[in-house]
Amino acid sequence: MVTAARAIDRSVWRADLALAFNTLIWGSTFVIVKGALNDASPIPFLALRFTVAGILLFIVLTRGPMDHRAILPGLILGAFLFGGYIFQTSGLNYTTPSKAAFITGSSVILVPLIMLLQGARMTTANIAGALLGLAGLYFLVLPSGLGAVNRGDIMVLFGAISFAVHIVLVGKYTLKFSFQHLVPLQIFTVGLVSIAALPFDRSLKLHWTGGLILALVVTSIFATGFAFSVQNWAQQYTPPAHTALIFALEPVFAALTSFVILGERMGGKVILGSALILAGMVVSEVWGGSTPSPVEG
Repeated sequence: MVTAARAIDRSVWRADLALAFNTLIWGSTFVIVKGALNDASPIPFLALRFTVAGILLFIVLTRGPMDHRAILPGLILGAFLFGGYIFQTSGLNYTTPSKAAFITGSSVILVPLIMLLQGARMTTANIAGALLGLAGLYFLVLPSGLGAVNRGDIMVLFGAISFAVHIVLVGKYTLKFSFQHLVPLQIFTVGLVSIAALPFDRSLKLHWTGGLILALVVTSIFATGFAFSVQNWAQQYTPPAHTALIFALEPVFAALTSFVILGERMGGKVILGSALILAGMVVSEVWGGSTPSPVEG
């Protein structure tokens, strides 16, 4: 019995470390993607990243024949995931990686608000978390009044809303369909939609450089394929609320990575806004119950 308990504790410890490492990968991708946008416009970058990642996920996660009933839900999830990533990636052209990470992270707080519109009940902690998150968004997006709004911040905020809808739908569809079928479908859908959108990209740009290749390797193989596989394994041992709390480290890692690599300095209002969003995440997830976690990075 003692040996078994120690084995379980060791598995939980390893799962927590694995999830924390995932947040480090996802947090660092904000800086990496911003650098990649010097060589590729958002749509071709997403097309390459998610097509490669989707193929990898089909190979790694899918077991047995595909459930045809899961195709439509997978396509719907992929559409909202595409919306989240296209707004996030495009917004990174105009805003900083750390601000983009914190604004994107607020999607976890926006989820209870969307569920409230659907008639779900919100706990006091959900409401407190949402209010903290909205206050944080105010300081991030409106640092000097309405006239100084950064369009990149607004675009990333739209991406966060799309991610939030995606989270709600994941919670609905995973009750009916295999998670191992839904995930590769939605990731591959992002790649296919991005390819279909290429003719409409007026600023189409794709210059093959070492930096772009590195960014594609990191984001498609590690930040999507590898990281998601690790997450799938780790959540066998870590409860959802605890997992969500670990994921709240993502914007913190993004800010630290941006500081170390880009030398980004965050002003007082940005730090306050980021702290409020992080506090909202913790309050909402720890005391308000867990919500499904999105695919990041």
